[in-house]
Amino acid sequence: MSEPADKEEETLAEGTLMSHLVELRNRLFIVFGSVFGVFLVLFPFSKYIFDIVSEPLRAVLPGGQLIATGTASPVIATLKLSFYLSLMIAMPVVLYQLWAFVAPGLYKKEKRFAFPLLATSILLFYAGLAFAYFVVFPMIFRFLVAFTPESVSYMPDITDYIGFVMMLVLVFGFAFETPVATVLLVWTGLTTVEKLTASRPYVFLGAFVVGMLLTPPDVVSQILLAVPVYLLYELGIIMAKLFKPKPVK
Repeated sequence: MSEPADKEEETLAEGTLMSHLVELRNRLFIVFGSVFGVFLVLFPFSKYIFDIVSEPLRAVLPGGQLIATGTASPVIATLKLSFYLSLMIAMPVVLYQLWAFVAPGLYKKEKRFAFPLLATSILLFYAGLAFAYFVVFPMIFRFLVAFTPESVSYMPDITDYIGFVMMLVLVFGFAFETPVATVLLVWTGLTTVEKLTASRPYVFLGAFVVGMLLTPPDVVSQILLAVPVYLLYELGIIMAKLFKPKPVK
């Protein structure tokens, strides 16, 4: 007797190496085109965007202004900021193209699992960006200004500021992907929910070590990264319990 249709072995789509390379090229064209398109839209407003991004620091500076020490620093800083923001805004397109490239090699049940995980990772990434801008930046800059000696005129360079904030934004954006990484570890069989639960003390300590390595050398930014990472780890354990694969009978 033949098995029911739902138990038949699913056949995955196959292709030649050349077809995969052509598809990869097309996906990369879409990615670069989307980032470049967003950049063209943002560039005319680059000065206003810089004012918005620098507001958390300018709000606590005594003079309310940054400085430019290089001849081309204003242009370089605004170009870099526009490019970074273009990449962040186009991140859903980038991740979707990655998903569309690997989706033909997944089974249907894996696709049903992976697509919600992809959407969750995008939302968590933007949540990390918002947390960095609205919570972390004001506290860090207020802390730095408060510890500046009265004999020192604290006026950061705009190029250094852009590099500093973009590093923090990316760190918090990827740190907020902790639940997704936790679910993937359980889903792929590399670990179990029980092992993750037993590792809580080590993760708590490791979160502070990561905060010390990835953030500026101040206690405020380290705590602001370590505490959310651990809380997101706990959220990842809850999600892993919901999405963990059922044992095969």
